[in-house]
Amino acid sequence: MNITLWTAAGLLTAVALAGGITKTFVPRARLSAQHGGEWTQQASDGFVRTLGILELLAAAGLILPAVLGVAPVMVPVTALCWVALMIGAMITHGRLGQSGLVLVNAVYLALAAFVAWGRLGPWSFGG
Repeated sequence: MNITLWTAAGLLTAVALAGGITKTFVPRARLSAQHGGEWTQQASDGFVRTLGILELLAAAGLILPAVLGVAPVMVPVTALCWVALMIGAMITHGRLGQSGLVLVNAVYLALAAFVAWGRLGPWSFGG
């Protein structure tokens, strides 16, 4: 189960890293022209960039605390924050009628909930 939890955290880290880099460094006008990025038409540059930075922090928080042995409780805390972020993403994409992206976000939410459950419970880093 430990390997499965690490794999789930690694997958979420890749997703967070890709999304974070995109939202932080790609101009909003270019994002809004891409499928799935239509929501950025109604958002400010600062909001999109802030979400990108939060996703970059999530990428770090899902792996580094456990790898470095510094505050490993931050892994499940970050996973719970990712759950909240995915709820927002699901609402946003749902309002735009993007049911496929809602489903993708639901999968990410389930992975994050699994990581949070496992790392707060039976497979925590503390014991």
